[in-house]
Amino acid sequence: MLTSIYMLCMNIFHILTSPDLHQCALSIVLVENVPGELSFNPNSSTHLPLTLGLNHLLDQAKLSVEIVSPYWALTSNDQGSRLYSSYQGQYLFQRLLSLKSRGVRLKIVSDQPNSIELKSMSDRYAEVHYVNMTALTRGRLLSSFWVVDRKHVYIGSAGMNWKALSKLKELGVIVFDCSCLALDLHRIFSFYWQLQYRDYIPSIWSKRVTAVFSRDEPLRFRLNNTDASAYVSTSPELFCPKGRSRDLDAIRHVIREAQRFIYISVTDYLPLVNRSFRGSPIVRYWSPIDEMLREAAVLREVKVRLLISLWTRTHPLTINFMTSMQALCTGLPVCSIEVRFYRVKEQMGGFQHRINENKFMVTDNAVYIGNLDWVGSELAFNAGAGLVIQESENQQEKQNSIVEQLTAAFERDWFSPYSINLLPGSTTLQESQHGRQKLQALKTKPEGRENE
Repeated sequence: MLTSIYMLCMNIFHILTSPDLHQCALSIVLVENVPGELSFNPNSSTHLPLTLGLNHLLDQAKLSVEIVSPYWALTSNDQGSRLYSSYQGQYLFQRLLSLKSRGVRLKIVSDQPNSIELKSMSDRYAEVHYVNMTALTRGRLLSSFWVVDRKHVYIGSAGMNWKALSKLKELGVIVFDCSCLALDLHRIFSFYWQLQYRDYIPSIWSKRVTAVFSRDEPLRFRLNNTDASAYVSTSPELFCPKGRSRDLDAIRHVIREAQRFIYISVTDYLPLVNRSFRGSPIVRYWSPIDEMLREAAVLREVKVRLLISLWTRTHPLTINFMTSMQALCTGLPVCSIEVRFYRVKEQMGGFQHRINENKFMVTDNAVYIGNLDWVGSELAFNAGAGLVIQESENQQEKQNSIVEQLTAAFERDWFSPYSINLLPGSTTLQESQHGRQKLQALKTKPEGRENE
């Protein structure tokens, strides 16, 4: 009798949680921070400013706001910054603190235990948990997302840094009114939340942190009168509980499914992994993404474009790898791999503060928006999350689709005056201001992102 009741309950649970039956009446909005000094074609695409999107999420909050961010520097100590540049961050900081007066719970996960700003928030209201990433993976917690009321979510490149709301070029997406997707991202938050005080990953986890949706069983919904699917992914592999798709697998799947084009916009691209063995650094070629892009261009005749930031921390070997990839199509009439670097000229006030922090890929049928750059060490050791949205081929309102919007954003940047061609023998290597010293640094210490 008990066995029959158990089986009946399990069948009901399976029906209720089947991804084929979820129909979220959601809306998806691209959000961007474009520094005011940048000038694009007046007819180019524009999206909701990031700061307005985040503040609108706070307007919607009634129960809880859960935030994961690699950086916490909303209040500027930069005496040289203009008032408006830092105002957006300070205003967001105050709004987060004001959640207490509305009875909205504020929960934060970070790997920065020495953050003065987080200590201030913890003393005044916020619940803050810290993850010891050094002990767990020897990496960083670079995830950047919000979950509001387990109903709305934000995920993108921007962390809680005042520069991300003013001086850095950032892009993300806000999904409104989708408790299905919000629940899955909340489970990633809960995974991080439970890592406080741990220096190891448990072999058995609570079902409350396992994946609701995945690459093989995505959330299915209607978007702009067409069928679409979505799921979230995470890195590194050690942080993937049962059923959770890895970022790497999500990226490879989107590349594999592309039929006409693959456009990629990231700050850094470097197919290398820097490991340590018995105290000695070991650098290895890391091929999973690199080989997929080459295969797509050469064997499937898919057009590939990569837009990479050129800034003070650009690794010199990035130039070499991109030159090699671009040369792959030499003599092949239907092979197309193009590489450009995004750079803002120094006379505009220093291009390092206006680098392109985007971390996304768009194809003819899908988008991937993530937290990590496409660097082997970053995907292997750092914690991050990504969102994949795939649209059906019979999209009727293409001008409103998320694929078309992100394609337009990429092409705006690609054809902007800040995009420069990668030419063999160019002097761009010297413009990175690191030269060969960076190559030596890679051999002596692990790669790591710092707060820009």
